This record gives sequence, C-alpha cells and structure tokens, in this order.
Amino acid sequence: MPVLNLLVVDNPARWDLSHDSVEVVSARNYLSHSRFQQFRTGARVFNLCRSYNYQSLGYYVSLLAEARGHRAVPDVATLRDFRSSAIVRARGSEWDAEIQAALRKVEGDELTLRLVFGQDFEQGAGALGSRLYRLFPSPLLKVQFLRRKSTWVIAGVTPLSLHSFAGEERVRVNELVAKFFSKRQISVHPRKKFLYDLAIVVDPAEIAPPSDQKALERFAVAAREVGFYTETITTEDVDRIKEFDAVFIRQGTAVDRPIYQLSRLAYAEGLAVIDDPWSILRCTNKIYLSESLGRAKIATPQTWILTREDLKESGARKVSFPCVLKIPDGSFSVGVRKVEDREELIEVLRGMLGQSELILAQAFVPSEYDWRIGVLDHQPLFACRYFMAKDHWQIYNWASDSEKNRSGRSETFYVDNVPRIVMETALRAARLVGDGLYGVDLKQVADEVLVIEINDNPSIEVGVEDKLIGMELYRRIARSFRRRVDSLRSGN
Repeated sequence: MPVLNLLVVDNPARWDLSHDSVEVVSARNYLSHSRFQQFRTGARVFNLCRSYNYQSLGYYVSLLAEARGHRAVPDVATLRDFRSSAIVRARGSEWDAEIQAALRKVEGDELTLRLVFGQDFEQGAGALGSRLYRLFPSPLLKVQFLRRKSTWVIAGVTPLSLHSFAGEERVRVNELVAKFFSKRQISVHPRKKFLYDLAIVVDPAEIAPPSDQKALERFAVAAREVGFYTETITTEDVDRIKEFDAVFIRQGTAVDRPIYQLSRLAYAEGLAVIDDPWSILRCTNKIYLSESLGRAKIATPQTWILTREDLKESGARKVSFPCVLKIPDGSFSVGVRKVEDREELIEVLRGMLGQSELILAQAFVPSEYDWRIGVLDHQPLFACRYFMAKDHWQIYNWASDSEKNRSGRSETFYVDNVPRIVMETALRAARLVGDGLYGVDLKQVADEVLVIEINDNPSIEVGVEDKLIGMELYRRIARSFRRRVDSLRSGN
C-alpha cells in the first residue's frame, strides 16, 4: 500500500512507529531529498520538528510542504497563529460553549492539556481534545486554560515536540500516533491508482437523506473512474477534512448545524466543496432567495415578509388567502403551513415566530405537480416533475400514517424535452446562488413559470433523478469535482 502520510521529525530513530500509510522521515531529508520534492500531490506532512521558529527547520518543512502541493499540519498560517494571543483567544471563542461544558467539573482555576493528534495524553478531557485539534491543527500540542469569574478561557496554545515528553512517556506518544493513523485505514481499496481523495459526507441517522445508499454507491463508482479515492464520513470526522481534496455533502444542510461548519472549514482549507458554504447560506434561507429573485425580476408567487407586527389585526390584512407560511430555513416541506384565513394565519404565525423573527408568506398556487430542474456548473443535469402526495397539497405529507402516501409519484424528463421557459427560468435562478449543484423548484401555471425555491442539496436517488441517463448523472458530478480540484491545484 502506498504511503499517504509523512511524519517529519528531527530524529526518526526516536519513533517506534510501523504503519503501512505512514513514513517517518527526518526534516533534513524531507527538505533536501529529490524524492520528496516529487512526492505525491496532496500527501499529508505532519510536522513534529522540535522548533517552528521563523526560518528554523520546522518552519521550512511546513513552508515547502505547501509549495510542493502537500498538506502541512501545522501549516504556516497556524504557526503564525500560535504567536498571537489575540488570534488564539478569538479562535477559542468559536467553541466556547463546548469548552465550558467539557470543563465544568474540573476543580481549581488552572488546567493544562497535552494532546497527541487531538487525543488527550492524560485521558481527562474526553472529546474536547479532538475539538481543539480542529481549532489548532498540530500533532503535539499543549493547551492552557484559566478560570476567570467561573468561565474557562484559553490562556495559551503551544506546539510540542517529542522532547517535551519524558523518556517513558514517549512509548505512550507512539501508541497514540499509531492509533490516530490506524483509524484512518478503513477502506479496502488501494489508493495507488487514485490521484485525489473525495469525502462523501452523510448522516446515518437522517430520516429523509438527499441520496439513498444505492445512489451513494454510484457516486463512489463514478468518482473512482475519474481518479478519486472515496470515503464516506460524517460531521464527527470534521478534524480529518484536511486529508481530502474534495468534499461532497449528501446530508441535509442548515447554517446552525455542524454540517455548515464542516463545509466552511473545507472551503477555507482550499478543498473543492459541494455544497460550498455560500450556497448553503443562500439556499437555506427562503427570505434571502425571495429578495434575490425579486431583484433579478424572476417571477415567484406573490410574497410577503411577516414579523410580530403582523400578529395585529391590521398588519395581517396585507396577506391574501389562502397562503403558505414558511420558516426561512425549513426544507423538504418541513416548517411549511397552509392557512385559509386571517384567524388561522395569526394562530400559526404566532407559533412560527418563536423559531424565527421573520416568516415568509406566499400566495398559494395550486398545481398537480412541481418541476425540479437539477443544475450543475450552470448547466442542466436532470429534470423531474414531482406530483403532490395523495390527498395533500404538497409533494411531501409528513403527517401521513402510510409511508407509501408520504410523497407523490415522479416523472423524469430528458432536459431537452423540458419546456424552454421552464429551463431558462431555472438556469437564471440557479445563477443567483453560484456554480454548484442545485435543484430549482418551479410551478408552471398556463404560460407563466414561478420559482418556488432553490435547493442547495437536491435529492438524487436511484430510479428517480437518474432514471433516464443512469450512471451518466453521477459521472457528470464526478467530472465536475475533478475539474474543480485540478483548477485549485493549478492555481486558476
């Protein structure tokens, strides 16, 4: 099995580590040997040098790793962050709630943790160690906490070397390093024939995921065809994001959930990401989409933005009935209610305002089905018509006791057979969001086409969206990822 990770140290003789995916090399060899200058693009370089000071060997290991297309841990930016107490405090505040929860039972007003690849050396911090590794990615790390007025704050973050551990402690360090890399060897597919690594992110507990298991398998097959090693991960693996070149999110998205943070981190690390964080931000908020569509003069159902003022009798008069109320970040028809009159509107609105300060109201437009146009890289990918669930006004009826009747039937079309006005409207709408993978929902009423919403994480399931073009749908997505990664690597 080819080496995937380089452990760069001052003296390899001090490391008793044997693992197929890891090679321990000296800093001087890594910097000067021609073999490492031509080493696999995207390889992980874990820098455990004794010093990271400016122009030291450790500093140049991280600097040249980035120049060679390798992924340095820590990278040069992180090395600079360690020297700024303001940045350390600011980054620590991102996880303040988790820090307080993890340390609430700690006695005293001071605490020092030593971390080995995010694993607590003393085994007292639980999951906090892995969270700190995400904030300050460094193989060996010391984090100091102080309690100030009952609140824990990060007082200092310092990278460590093997010299920081006493002789008998180094055995334990080697064990934790081996454990870290062993957890990452979970695939039986040899990576030697793959140029890049793709993470497919899923939520195993999700009731209605955007792709079924068969579709996920087809994505993996298509990705391997174009040169990607693929691995399925969850948001719990966010600390591993730097191991990959691309991330494909196949779970429900929301700005206030860990999946958004994963997307944001992946994008910040220079990975090709679908859904990128900007698409998630824009698509998951219906009020943002309403404003954007209005400014672009793209037709939608008549729309009103409601606030607490509209709980008053006079405020509610601006709305026509029946109408549909939507929580801005609802998805898959969740957080959507149809109301028939002013009295019902005020009752439903009062409950919804407990979840959001703004609620979207749209005129109800009855139809037998909705169009869904899948768009990727500004081009049509698939086209479907989704019919309303039995005896219901929406595609999904989550209140149905029958799973069979929970959603309506679907029809799949070749994109060339979609009415021109539907296709052109969908492509215009998707451009407002970005160049990612979107599902544009539209209603066609006589000669008018109305955009209902734009989804950043459209459903793609075997036998539905891929019914007509089969594997070609998955291959187009895989080729898009390949183009994106190639472009990032070439600096374009």
